[in-house]
Amino acid sequence: MEPFKIKTVETIPFTTRAEREAALAESGYNVFSIPARLVTIDLLTDSGTSAMSDQQWAALMVGDESYAGSDNYYRFEETVRRITGYEHVIPTHQGRVAENLLFTTVLKEGDHVPNNIHFDTTQANIEHNGGVAVNCVIDEAYDPIADVPFKGNMDVAKLDKVLADVGRDRIPLVMLTITNNSGGGQPVSLENAREVSQWCRRHSIPFIYDACRFAENAYFNKVRGGADGAISDIVREFFSLADGCTVSAKKDGLVNMGGFVALNNHELATQITNMLILIEGFPTYGGLAGRDLEAMAQGLEEVLDERYLAHRIGQVQQFGQRLTDAGVPLVLPVGGHAVYLDAKRFLPHIPQEQFPAQALTCALYLEGGIRGCEIGGLMFAMHGDWPELELVRLAVPRRVYTRSHLDYVADICAKLYRERDSLRGLRITYEATVLRHFTARLEPVV
Repeated sequence: MEPFKIKTVETIPFTTRAEREAALAESGYNVFSIPARLVTIDLLTDSGTSAMSDQQWAALMVGDESYAGSDNYYRFEETVRRITGYEHVIPTHQGRVAENLLFTTVLKEGDHVPNNIHFDTTQANIEHNGGVAVNCVIDEAYDPIADVPFKGNMDVAKLDKVLADVGRDRIPLVMLTITNNSGGGQPVSLENAREVSQWCRRHSIPFIYDACRFAENAYFNKVRGGADGAISDIVREFFSLADGCTVSAKKDGLVNMGGFVALNNHELATQITNMLILIEGFPTYGGLAGRDLEAMAQGLEEVLDERYLAHRIGQVQQFGQRLTDAGVPLVLPVGGHAVYLDAKRFLPHIPQEQFPAQALTCALYLEGGIRGCEIGGLMFAMHGDWPELELVRLAVPRRVYTRSHLDYVADICAKLYRERDSLRGLRITYEATVLRHFTARLEPVV
């Protein structure tokens, strides 16, 4: 059962099919452009959509809004240092700014950045700064039904190939995303992190985590990998293997806004801090109010509670099992923060050039007022290279929805799967030059 009780509730909207049809047309068949007041169950993202605890709400009331040296910053700094072991803690207002600060500082034109699989904002920040984002995940990650416990693992042989192709001087860092969002929310094992760490040490290349879901990843290592000790100990062991991390605290920080960069390298931290002052604010607030720093520090403590994690991961697993029992094709095993529908198997009659995952995303909204997120060709095929995976992510916000809400979503998915032959593809009528999936407009293929 939930390791919490509910103190405040929020009414959810119910709409008619005609209203949803009109909203889809108005949005250009892009659910990012649909107003939240027209969404019944919002599984677009688990980022910044968590419900804060009573202790986090209380933390807002002790916000110290001093421009420099806020008390809340020092509590936040101490918390991050204790959890990660990293000396330098640089707050940002969210994760993509942490990525931007890192990559604008370390990247040169033509540099290559390996990762297991880059997420959209990570890849975009690398490419915007003239770099090349290289995915080095194990091959099994691209098989949606392969029953591999740590499908987020990096293939070290692929790192060897990147090194052989471009040379040491063209690899400013290696990044590892925990859990691996673009590959189905799949975890990375401690053993694999050690392998990557040893490879980086051997070649004197910095090793950085994209650690947005560091606690969920640690929990998987305990239940799937047999890691010993408290979640905080497993987390600390992971971080000890790397040189730093970028974090969107809107995930495992359990807040609606916030992030950070944490590092041991003093020179790099100084360079990033100087850039932070230019684009985010003074180093002790980094684009955030003091109350946000306090709530983030509290959330980073709460996310290490194993009872919370058992419920959090268990809720997503139950959701996935309900869909599997209905025959709906998913990425298996079910990951940590979301269920990923496999649009290629769900809609085999729609060619990838007609964006089957986006078509399925729109169908979910039309049928049930459910908002998911396409992770496929619309998101990643801007340069003509179509991704191996064509997915719809149904991300579950933390401490927000109950089992009956997710049962409703599963019922709608099952209905669409039974009626899948009636669904049609989409084509783009407008796209931006970067991160097009946020603002693109599409229309049905007749």
